[in-house]
Amino acid sequence: MLGPGQTTDVLLTANQPPKRYYIASRAYQSAQNAAFDNTTTTAILQYTKTTTTSPPIMPPLPAFNHTKTVTSFSRKFKSLRNVVVPKTIDENLFFTIGLGLDKCPKNFPKNRCQGLNGTRFTASMNNVSFVLPSNFSLLQAHSNGIPNVFTTDFPAKPPVKFDYTGKNISRGLFQPVKGTKLYKLKYGSRVQIVLQDTNIVTSENHPIHLHGYDFYIVAEGFGNFNPKKDNSKFNLVDPPLRNTVAVPVNGWAVIRFVADNPGVWLMHCHLDVHIKWGLGMAFLVENGVGELETLEAAPHDLPVCYQYLEDNVACGLSETEKQQVGLYPSYGLPPLELGAQDGNEFFDMSFSDLQK
Repeated sequence: MLGPGQTTDVLLTANQPPKRYYIASRAYQSAQNAAFDNTTTTAILQYTKTTTTSPPIMPPLPAFNHTKTVTSFSRKFKSLRNVVVPKTIDENLFFTIGLGLDKCPKNFPKNRCQGLNGTRFTASMNNVSFVLPSNFSLLQAHSNGIPNVFTTDFPAKPPVKFDYTGKNISRGLFQPVKGTKLYKLKYGSRVQIVLQDTNIVTSENHPIHLHGYDFYIVAEGFGNFNPKKDNSKFNLVDPPLRNTVAVPVNGWAVIRFVADNPGVWLMHCHLDVHIKWGLGMAFLVENGVGELETLEAAPHDLPVCYQYLEDNVACGLSETEKQQVGLYPSYGLPPLELGAQDGNEFFDMSFSDLQK
């Protein structure tokens, strides 16, 4: 399975009878009663010396919500050779992920209060619904020592232990706290994170993406993670190296990496609506020793304006330009977080780009 934001290189062995074959894919949908595009996308693989008039052979596809098939397939991913996986762990973290409900403020638009009993949907990790700062980027605040932008008290484990995938979860756990909380990592620390899905409101598959790093997916499974039983399932020989992991419905995934890239790095669900609801957090990775282990200083010509509004960009634009940009609310952008090495996350956008 490819989650949102994932890329995969594949090697194909052409060992079937010389014919024409469809390469087919379609959406996997785990959220209940949520609309989605159920289109099947196809390409054609054709052997040489095969006539183009012969009909392609269509592969059988599982049902769009067949979670066991999806998880069974993703478990088969491995590296091409044995790899060096961190064996000794310095930071053993346990993050619950999932949805929640929040009270709607007075005079709030009804179309944004679609939860139960006049509530609105929210999301969290370890019961913290992440709030992006509005005036400064996290990295800017960290580098320049700007106070009151974030705190470094993101919890290493859930504040309350409960039956994460149970059917009768207490309503007292439905409303997370809001905050811009980071978790601090020492340079070079070996990190393990258990990502545990929860059945708060509803359970679903969450593609969790980490900026600034690739990580090894050493195990995944269903139910509540149990270290006494599930540690024996870890693949510490040839696990796949990814930057996004699809945490199974009512299940868990375990990832490992070495924190050797200083900076501030977001970890969040790659479903856009979920990060808007707060399903994310950020790591603050400290500098190591020497120039190669230290976050570079900001360039001298770094723009000084970082204020982003919800539906338009208000940085150095005329009033006319602000109104024009306001016609394109999909370009409401959060502050961009960059660290020492994150080529996949960098982009450059001018006002003319925003109008396209």
